[in-house]
Amino acid sequence: MSSGWRALAAGGASSLLLVSLLLGAATGYAQAGSPGATSSAEAQATEGALQQLAAPGGVNLAAPTQGAFGGSLVAGKATDAVLGLSMDDAITRGLRQNLGLILQATAEQSAHGQQLEQLQALLPTVTGDASIEVEQIDLATYGLKIPGLNPIVGPFQVVDFRAYLTENLINVPALESYLAAKHNFAATKLSADDAREMVVLTVGNAYLLCLADAARIDAVNAELATSKLSLDQATAAHEAGVSPRLDVLRAQVDYQNEQQTLISTSNQLAKDKLALARAIGLPLDQAFRLTDSEPYAALDNLDPAAAFAQALKNRKDLAAASEQLAAAHAVQTAARADQLPTVQFSGDFGDIGQTANHSHSSYSATGSVSAPILQIAKTRGEEDIAGAQVAQASDKLADQVQQVNAEVRDSILDIQSAAKLVEAAKSNVDLANEALSEAQQRFHAGVSDNLPVSQAQASVEQANDQYIAALYQHNAAKLSLARALGVAQSNLKDYLGGK
Repeated sequence: MSSGWRALAAGGASSLLLVSLLLGAATGYAQAGSPGATSSAEAQATEGALQQLAAPGGVNLAAPTQGAFGGSLVAGKATDAVLGLSMDDAITRGLRQNLGLILQATAEQSAHGQQLEQLQALLPTVTGDASIEVEQIDLATYGLKIPGLNPIVGPFQVVDFRAYLTENLINVPALESYLAAKHNFAATKLSADDAREMVVLTVGNAYLLCLADAARIDAVNAELATSKLSLDQATAAHEAGVSPRLDVLRAQVDYQNEQQTLISTSNQLAKDKLALARAIGLPLDQAFRLTDSEPYAALDNLDPAAAFAQALKNRKDLAAASEQLAAAHAVQTAARADQLPTVQFSGDFGDIGQTANHSHSSYSATGSVSAPILQIAKTRGEEDIAGAQVAQASDKLADQVQQVNAEVRDSILDIQSAAKLVEAAKSNVDLANEALSEAQQRFHAGVSDNLPVSQAQASVEQANDQYIAALYQHNAAKLSLARALGVAQSNLKDYLGGK
């Protein structure tokens, strides 16, 4: 396996810290490399730069949605037609059907429900009650013994229709609990917006992996044609008596190696297309073809400080963390306010009598003030818990800001490194092809055997692997930068297109 192609698998799998499905796809991708390539300084440089993508810079998602961005809810049924799929189409489908985004939407709905529950404590509560009772009372059981009066009263009927009203006039803990729920709901909404960025990241990376597979297949097909030409030349030379049988065997081994590589690479493309289909909700038996080609455009004049400032404005996960900190502060205030008195009004109004036609209205109204007198342990415990939550939320936010800073800077470094690697790898491809041409001409002229041809073919394969790896890394790094800046959904074309 060539080290350049192995680098593509390692870098593609871990650079973006995607879901386990993509990790599995990229790891399997490594199996498509050529079996006999040797390492070189250029290959080691490519691999080292690609492995930088495994550095910290991923996105820390909430537990309910972590790992879900590789899945989806399937929409529609497979057809016999081959579907043309661009990256824009794939992302649009992912934003509709991706499981991570759908689960985040349900989490948002749950947070909204919790906010409404806390709001009810601040609103009037009205309940109704209707009852019909038949009673018989023994007055003697209550100590009432009146001479000449039968102690058994009844049976008699009581009909009561009544409405009850309760309302907290002053309740600071309930108010702060509502504000905390409101901030949590806002944080969940922002997390849902951030999940859209993760969908673009996941689907975009899956699409780029498929493009790299397709580019690898094209390269292997070209290498296979070259190996077939070398085999034909060696066979003809042997039959003419000017070349030993060893040249034919060597050329045949090279040809069969390329056939094996083509089978492996074609299989990997099929698997990576399945991973892409899983992320965007396509039926797995739906045939589709990629309509985009792998882009390459330089992205220059990148200022880490300016990019970090832009990320602070755009990153929804940072805004969500700020809302979570505000919610923690509200909970802390609620804990302290548990020592304050609460003012409540309650009342009822109804109609009571022996029957509905023989009844009279009745009502009651009560205003009450209650305050804790001795609950030191409870209050102190609530304050300690709330204070710890505030400290945790504050520390997490501070660390997340630095994490975003690291993501931005890592992506910029990867872009700059990959751009140089693309240029070097492209030059290596041209040089390797030229060396192969020279070796073929020397063998055809009978100046040497075909060992230099075989070695030159391995160099061409390695150079192609390195070029494909560097090109993938460059695009993946630009996609990562767009995510790090919080503009993957809105400005993805600008970054992949190099504008």
